[in-house]
Amino acid sequence: MPEYSDDKVPLSTDYVPEGTYPPDICVLRYALERNARERPDKVYAAFEGGERWTFGETLENVIAMAGNLHALGVRQGDHVVLVLPTSPLALLVMFATNWLGAVYVPVNPALKGSSLEHVLDNAGARLAVVHESVLDRVLAAAPASLTTVVRTADGSTETRGKAIIHPVDMLMRPSAPPPPPATPIQPWDTQSIIYTSGTTGRSKGVLSSYMHAFSCVGPDAWNCLTVDDRQLLHMPIFHIGGAFIATVSLCWGSSVGVVSHFRTEAFWDQIRELGVTSAFLLGAMATFLLKQPPGPRDREHGLRMVFIVPLGQSGPPFRERFGVDVFTLFNMTEICTPLISKANPAKDSICGRPRAGVEVRLVDAHDRSVRDGEVGQLILRTEAPWALNHGYNNNPQATLEAWRNGWFHTGDAFIRDADGDYRFVDRLKDAIRRRGENISSYEIEVELLSHPAVREAAAIPVPSEVSEDEVMVVLSPAAGSAIAPMEIIAHMQSRVAHHMIPRYVRIIDDLPKTPTAKVEKHVLRAQGLTHDTWDRERAGISIRREKF
Repeated sequence: MPEYSDDKVPLSTDYVPEGTYPPDICVLRYALERNARERPDKVYAAFEGGERWTFGETLENVIAMAGNLHALGVRQGDHVVLVLPTSPLALLVMFATNWLGAVYVPVNPALKGSSLEHVLDNAGARLAVVHESVLDRVLAAAPASLTTVVRTADGSTETRGKAIIHPVDMLMRPSAPPPPPATPIQPWDTQSIIYTSGTTGRSKGVLSSYMHAFSCVGPDAWNCLTVDDRQLLHMPIFHIGGAFIATVSLCWGSSVGVVSHFRTEAFWDQIRELGVTSAFLLGAMATFLLKQPPGPRDREHGLRMVFIVPLGQSGPPFRERFGVDVFTLFNMTEICTPLISKANPAKDSICGRPRAGVEVRLVDAHDRSVRDGEVGQLILRTEAPWALNHGYNNNPQATLEAWRNGWFHTGDAFIRDADGDYRFVDRLKDAIRRRGENISSYEIEVELLSHPAVREAAAIPVPSEVSEDEVMVVLSPAAGSAIAPMEIIAHMQSRVAHHMIPRYVRIIDDLPKTPTAKVEKHVLRAQGLTHDTWDRERAGISIRREKF
């Protein structure tokens, strides 16, 4: 590995494929110690409302919370579940968990029912930190192994079933520093388990090492960033766009501007207030911002660059109106930004080209390479060890399938053009992507089939007028039953997250099937929105996300 100076984390030109980064570069505990020593007064996190954390203060706060987590029984290698929105508390729990050498497991607070049960059971955690608004939901879904819960409200300690429920001050009180980990934390140790949205079945917990996270959004992958940039942290912490940006910025010595979630009308005021210079935007977010009325302050900000994913046709108008450089990329929870563009790509809807240190191929069903212009599945491997995920938690079969022949299989179809640019074509998996959320059609169908009037169900994507997909469900009724679309919406509201509730409902006698009785979703997708499709929004029913 190259020699590292005391004041500079290596940029992409220092990429060395034969090894991992040293622990004081990519392992949160040691990197935070180094940055608190070298730049104690530099602001790491700026929050809405004026709260600021320097690296020195962040270290003190992390050690204090780590002491409290240790007192609650958390040890090196343990899993700690977080069911929290993006917030100062969530960041401290993540960092303190890693300080102990334990693994943070962020869970979407919007999950309900069997989806939540599956994730909590798979996580295998003994302790969870849970937002007060979803406490009852989590306790109802929790396995017997989850015996300690910290709620985000004040009060006294109580017992519910086998779980002991503590108030939030158990984490915030003064504490003695915890003892050091039993063994040094290494770059290849598991840092986090972040759950996919589930594309062909139940959600999978992605095992990510410290090296993987740093390789995913650090200076090798996002080489258009500098250590002086401040990234907007507005994606939820159960996504890598929230969790990895937060932890890698802490390791790198850069900074973040933290908001609870993306709000179109507040975006530019947040950029100005927090001093943000870089922002990751889903395609729909860029569209929302462009549709705002032009104003005299459109260029009165310090933002110098944005990632727009997927790019669509937003790049040139966004750059022209707001005066920022536009980049795009392709990434997913399991990988490490294998494709990224140069500034202001001239082509619409591309994902960029392979970056240094990552080998990319497009292949057919038998892993044979396809020609330029032909559709193939994107598979990849890295030159540096541990720069990708190291499997799925408690799911060896899925791990073997994804990692066959020594390459990680993304399950996504691409075309490479003659210039070497990669263009996303479609998902090979049965997924729906709405407003940046990958949605499992399987999990929607499970809940639909729990309705007594539904005999068969298929969830499919249909194009959205904004960006990406809307959720459509095609249902067939049980014998002697009738299906009312509004009853289906009410049924789903108590069982799935807001973004999974279908907009469109179509009712037919029988779903099309193969000779082996599998539903032919490609037929339903080709039919799309038919004249007999019911539209929830046209019926005046609007579903909003929960506020935490």
